[in-house]
Amino acid sequence: MSRQLLKSTGVVGSMTMLSRILGFVRDMLIAQIFGVNTGTDAFFVAFKIPNFLRRLFAEGAFAHAFVPVLLEYKMHGDKPALKQFIDKTAGALALILILITVIGIIAAPVLVAILAPGFIGQEMQYELAVKMLRITFPYLFFISLVAFAGGILNAYGKFAIPALTPAFLNICMIAAAIWLSPLMAEPVMALAWGVIAAGMVQMLFQLPALMRLRLAPRLRWGFKDKGVKRILGLMLPAIFSVSVTQINLLVDTLMASFLKAGSVSWLYYSDRLVEFPLGIFGLALATVILPRLAKAHAAEDAVAFSNSLDWGLRLVLLLGAPATIGLLMLAEPMLSTLFQYNEFSVADVHLAGQSLKAYAIGLIGFILIKVLAPAFTSRQDMKTPVRYGFYAMLASIGLNAVLIFPLAHAGLALATSLGGFFNAALLLRKLLKEKAFQPASGWGWFLARVAIASGAMAGGLGYFVDANWWDQWNSADRVINLIKWIIAGSAIYGAGLIITGLRLRHLADIHGKIINF
Repeated sequence: MSRQLLKSTGVVGSMTMLSRILGFVRDMLIAQIFGVNTGTDAFFVAFKIPNFLRRLFAEGAFAHAFVPVLLEYKMHGDKPALKQFIDKTAGALALILILITVIGIIAAPVLVAILAPGFIGQEMQYELAVKMLRITFPYLFFISLVAFAGGILNAYGKFAIPALTPAFLNICMIAAAIWLSPLMAEPVMALAWGVIAAGMVQMLFQLPALMRLRLAPRLRWGFKDKGVKRILGLMLPAIFSVSVTQINLLVDTLMASFLKAGSVSWLYYSDRLVEFPLGIFGLALATVILPRLAKAHAAEDAVAFSNSLDWGLRLVLLLGAPATIGLLMLAEPMLSTLFQYNEFSVADVHLAGQSLKAYAIGLIGFILIKVLAPAFTSRQDMKTPVRYGFYAMLASIGLNAVLIFPLAHAGLALATSLGGFFNAALLLRKLLKEKAFQPASGWGWFLARVAIASGAMAGGLGYFVDANWWDQWNSADRVINLIKWIIAGSAIYGAGLIITGLRLRHLADIHGKIINF
């Protein structure tokens, strides 16, 4: 079991890495071509709103409500019943998305005013954000159907295509930045058109895989269907339970709009770097572990459920620890290498570096939520994550109000990080109390080994690396030296694990047992 989980996680992680690398290329081009100004702030708000709703409804609520019910049909029903369920779910989802999209386009001025109130006094920036939001909002329709198709493919163990699909967003935006922007009166508007084009391309890309499974949906009226009703009933609490971090990031953008120009962009670029390991490790783990946990619950196999969760939590710490240290110790070198060209200044690197370090502190907490939340949603328990998510959101908002004054935009990022850990701690405590998760033996040794290896990595990078070097180098030197120190830090961490006795076979035991570390 663990070997298959590790293999599937590797497939999703590698595909996600390709997409994230293209995402960095995209952001480098945006930084070089458009800089950090009111125009880019307006685009990031216009892009964040449908992207936030996509994560909230599609990747978040819908995926966690849909996959467990789908697996029940797959395991206990026949193929015609499964196909009918998929068709009716697709019909209901499409109608809901059309209504939300129409409302969003009409209400774009109100949405920008609510989510970026600092723009209201800046007439040109506000109007530009409204125009771009009306272009980008239909992205929600297409990408939600993409998530629907991806949920079906993941349930059938087809992880590669859904994981590769996000790469087309970056490809389309890169094309728009290079070729379309010079043709437009307002060049930054090209990015908005790139977003909507990407939604259509992503949806079309997944259709052949569904057709091979003979599960390509035909839209049917499904609001009276029993399975669809269950999904809709689960979605509302799931919207909140799995998306607290995204809500907090949106609140960060709202509050940053009141700070000096560039604050929204600094948060965006630092969040993008945190999203790299979060996407590769966190999203990959969440994608793979949700069907596994749902299957174990449907089969009433409590041991397999707990072992899968144990495996996931160990992998979170094993991979999350070095990623956190790397982001903390190499924050400004990464930002300088990727973005410090033309309009993106040394000052921008330092200011974005502050919020990157603050977000990095919460990386493990963010990844833990992606593993712990499915432990509830796979059992169709949405109420518990909702309650804890609400507590965590209140804590983050309270910390925002306190930390924004001494730390400005970095204080907003730190508040989100601390809220993430608080949410993860509440979820873990509940699973332990219910005995849904019973830790296997060897956790003490495992934590000690990860801590020793992490300390060695932090010490090595802290002693040998000077972030000021990157300001003096050209782009080639920056890239070469950044890669060198990423490899060096990873080697130190890996050596620390090997010296202390940790082996990869411990996480890939073919029988699904958790070996004493």
